[in-house]
Amino acid sequence: MEDIRKQIVDLFTQEDIEISDKQVEQFQTYYEVLLDWNNKINLTSIVESVKIIEKHFLDSVIILKKVKLDKGISLVDVGTGAGFPGIPLKIMRPDIELTLMDSLNKRVVFLEALCEALQIEADSIHIRAEDAGRDPVYRESFDVATARAVANMNILSEYCLPLVRKNGIFIAMKGPNLEDELDSAKRMIAELGAKTQKVENFSLPCGDERTLVVIQKKEKTSPKYPRHSSIISKKKS
Repeated sequence: MEDIRKQIVDLFTQEDIEISDKQVEQFQTYYEVLLDWNNKINLTSIVESVKIIEKHFLDSVIILKKVKLDKGISLVDVGTGAGFPGIPLKIMRPDIELTLMDSLNKRVVFLEALCEALQIEADSIHIRAEDAGRDPVYRESFDVATARAVANMNILSEYCLPLVRKNGIFIAMKGPNLEDELDSAKRMIAELGAKTQKVENFSLPCGDERTLVVIQKKEKTSPKYPRHSSIISKKKS
């Protein structure tokens, strides 16, 4: 496992990200638990160590280089899946109050086991994003929402922005060539009480292109949002 630790240090150092021995150990544990559970449930199609470190761990942590997150913020990771980007962010920033949301219960069971193995505190919630957005317990309760998903910005914004309190932000992790998608999502983002604050393109060391979109919540979201998922995905606006 010495090779895994070296790969973690080398890739993080390449991006000028400082990482402690404890954090290296936590990411190694993350890698081991992820691969073990991946034999039971489908968590990731990427199984090579260097690719997991780069395309899952490093890709998540780069948020901290691009966006200033205040100490002690509450962060909800929507549709977190195998815990990206929420858990890598928590490893690097233990002060973050983390909530992980996923619609599949077996992934939530994995996340609970993972957090125990990593000895980190996080709430793992089995809930659909649109249900969470209508639930008073979660609605407009978080400083930051993150999502690393293939859904277009119209859909992603409607799932995530209702969870963000006024003056909070939604961070969307997307692929390249996002101009048209963002342009078509402007009206919905405004309808949800928000405005795009920052769009930043970057590449991982392997050359994969990424786009980070930061949307700031300016006003409270209308009670009519979020709509049911079937309506969101059908109308896309």
